[in-house]
Amino acid sequence: MVDDIRKKMVSHQPVTLDEVHESRDRAAVLIPVLSGDEPKILLTERAGSLNSHGGEVSFPGGKEDSTDPSLEYTALRECHEELAIKPEDVEIVGALRPFISKYGLIVTPFVGILPRQPVLSANPDEISSIFEVPLAFFSAATPIRVDEISRHGESYRVPSFEYDGHEIWGLTSMIIIEFLAVTQS
Repeated sequence: MVDDIRKKMVSHQPVTLDEVHESRDRAAVLIPVLSGDEPKILLTERAGSLNSHGGEVSFPGGKEDSTDPSLEYTALRECHEELAIKPEDVEIVGALRPFISKYGLIVTPFVGILPRQPVLSANPDEISSIFEVPLAFFSAATPIRVDEISRHGESYRVPSFEYDGHEIWGLTSMIIIEFLAVTQS
């Protein structure tokens, strides 16, 4: 299954956002895919004390720094800062289309395969917990609800999933749905 993800992501050409969004600040997240008989994705619960997205489930990632040479670098840097996953331990196989966050950031998701189970160490200033979700869960799961939200002049249907006491919602669930659409078509 991981080989299928790799093949589909390598050939995937993500759509770009309209030029009207070019002046927005940028961010990147990493979708860490754990290899194995049953591939899983790694998710985090952000520390409740954070001003932005505190207590929410998310992928590792964050805002682009002015010194970052690329958004791929941003995603890997943030993953290392938040979870102690070394960039050289991640095989980036492609990117998904950019999303606009509720705060107006352009967020680009990168898909990264981890060939072996990483030693994880959550940065307590940013992350309260780390958990794994089998990809098969999202393929079979029925959302606990679907919210209609408007963001920056666009409307979205946002599914919410519950897994092991965690609510997976918002931009994170939107990215997961896009990831599944690209890799399981």
